[in-house]
Amino acid sequence: MVEMEWLEISVTAGYEAAEAVADVLSRYAYRGVAIEAGPEGWDADQVIVRAYLPADEHVSANKQRIEEALGHLNQILPVSTPGFRTIAEKDWAEAWKERLTVMHIGRRIVICPTWQNYSPGIDEVLIRLDPGMAFGSGLHPSTRMCLMKLEELVRPGMRVLDMGTGSGILAIAAAKLGAGCVVAVDNDPVAVQVARENVMANGVSDVVRVIHGSLAEVQGVYHIVVANILANVIVDMVRNGLADRVLAGGSLIAAGLIQGQETETGMALEQHGLRLAERCQIDDWVCLVAGRGSDDPVRG
Repeated sequence: MVEMEWLEISVTAGYEAAEAVADVLSRYAYRGVAIEAGPEGWDADQVIVRAYLPADEHVSANKQRIEEALGHLNQILPVSTPGFRTIAEKDWAEAWKERLTVMHIGRRIVICPTWQNYSPGIDEVLIRLDPGMAFGSGLHPSTRMCLMKLEELVRPGMRVLDMGTGSGILAIAAAKLGAGCVVAVDNDPVAVQVARENVMANGVSDVVRVIHGSLAEVQGVYHIVVANILANVIVDMVRNGLADRVLAGGSLIAAGLIQGQETETGMALEQHGLRLAERCQIDDWVCLVAGRGSDDPVRG
């Protein structure tokens, strides 16, 4: 039997470009994309996005499409020219795992690859996640800011709503930070399946409920609502009732905003009864935290 070969693709990019690169590669690398630390570690500005394609009759055409897509992306965000090498079947599954390390975010949150051993400290909140699922891995500035805000805001027993949950990382973090009930929503069935698997793997299935659907399927009000999506999607959801899901005294965390998009988002939040309380920024990405006063009325 002839052993199959794989084409390894590696691209160096900044944090804010990494998930866009991963999105391009994931169209062809059906077994996953890995985002790993660069040569200078996670604290450096550059990371490596790596993927594997089967070296079959389609590999030349797929390689060309990837180069073209990354060329277009490079006009918006700087990314390196992709590197290519052929790797044997027996080596491909382990090749990228060896390079991935534990990530520390905020004061207490630790994201650990599922195959690595890590003994958390007394106060640390450990989330086991496969970083091969690039979206929601914790690397993107928006995801990191949401995690840090959840660390600050979640109190025991709180109700949390995670709109556009992706891998489920924010919902899992909220549960492990002490939330009593977390509802995680996504309209992508693949994301829902991945989120459910990650919720179960982290032992929080008794707290987190993952729903396939949209805002229309969400009932009730929550102490914290987090929406780490895109600015236009957040604005549209706010206008269609997302703000009404925040109970009196509660907060909404809005992320996925590129600098310059925050004005419209902030106006939409304020027009629907939420007051801007905090703004944070990493690179060109902005996160807004808005609150509802304890005496403000809530519809729905």
